[in-house]
Amino acid sequence: MPRVHVKSYGCSANTADAEIARGMLIEEGHTLVDTPEESDINIIVTCVVKTPTEQKVSRELRELEASGKPLIVAGCMPKSMNSQVNQLVPSASLLGPDDIERMAEAVYRTLNGEKVSYIDGDPTDRTCLPRVRANTLVHIAPISTGCLGNCSYCIVKFARGHLYSFPAEKIIRDVTEAVAAGCGEVWVTAEDTALYSHDGIRLPELLNMITSVEGDFRVRVGMTTPNSLGEVMEDIIESLSHEKMYKFIHIPIQAGNDDILQAMRRKYTVQDFKEVVNRLREAYPEIGISTDIICGFPGETEEQFQDSLDLITWLRPDVLNINRFWERPGTDAAMMPGRLHGRDTKQRSRRMTDLWKDLAVDVGKKWLGWEGEILLTEEGKKDTKVGRNYVYKTIAVKTDAPLGSFIKVKVKGVGVGFLTADEV
Repeated sequence: MPRVHVKSYGCSANTADAEIARGMLIEEGHTLVDTPEESDINIIVTCVVKTPTEQKVSRELRELEASGKPLIVAGCMPKSMNSQVNQLVPSASLLGPDDIERMAEAVYRTLNGEKVSYIDGDPTDRTCLPRVRANTLVHIAPISTGCLGNCSYCIVKFARGHLYSFPAEKIIRDVTEAVAAGCGEVWVTAEDTALYSHDGIRLPELLNMITSVEGDFRVRVGMTTPNSLGEVMEDIIESLSHEKMYKFIHIPIQAGNDDILQAMRRKYTVQDFKEVVNRLREAYPEIGISTDIICGFPGETEEQFQDSLDLITWLRPDVLNINRFWERPGTDAAMMPGRLHGRDTKQRSRRMTDLWKDLAVDVGKKWLGWEGEILLTEEGKKDTKVGRNYVYKTIAVKTDAPLGSFIKVKVKGVGVGFLTADEV
């Protein structure tokens, strides 16, 4: 049977799609290989959120097509940038995010010399499909696809479309099977998890259903916007109280100035964001909070960027994803006046990064001397293993315990966004 190489870029939803693609191909009898050199056909699950990622993916696609082997371009790029992909790799087959279940068919036809284009499928749930996981201990659980937003800078909307929530009972069956297969972490994933709604079940009820699944595992809630989270805040706080739930949440703010947020078409103000954070910290003082910032949005003044620096100083997040503004084709932001030069967005990104490095170490110091349990989920650097504590804090430790184990540690050191510890 054909040997297939599958590689993915971008978010956890893309990682899950690549896992599903591998699972379906294994069921069809294909052999998975680790490199393009070993393969008979190559599949790239693409990401287009940022220009540097698109450029990196584009280089790889050109190299793979030049090798002469059949190629399938999957993920967000073929749907949101269709003409560009056809020009870039004219012979490649295309497969959009809502057509992932046609992967085996696409492979068969592409291997037989056809160029197929499956990019117009309707949203379908991605639960209970076969998987070959990137990390055998982590189950990425997509609960919906698409969103209700219309952010002026976002190209993902063109690829993943309007919100479509998956059936709760199938999500629970999917999680149950994953835990039975040995997964110790479940990542609840969506473009905006707090928008989840299916047959009257919303995110808090879904989380309660997930934590009711038998087994010793932990649950991480993925990205949510401040406005949608605010609508279910009290119920989310209650759901987070379960011992299986990481006291952690990802709430992208994107800018610390209301005028810029309005230009971005984000549906909240800085004060809305602060109220959400304050309510979460009132309930769980040590809760892990992750957020995102875009540096150099069109028209952003120095004073408005300072507002973002000030907000991050106030927030003191556990995780900060810093992005320079990149013009994405077809978005309204790409046509806005007042676009900054690349050197300016780069300089602002560097300033935000410098601030984050200072804050991150200071934020981590409160954990020095902490003793408690962590779940080991991946190999680290320099003979360490990496685990997470109850607020999803990254902790590196030297231990002989196998991945998937819960071990007790004592924190001894602090880095930027991580801690080091000894096993006790």
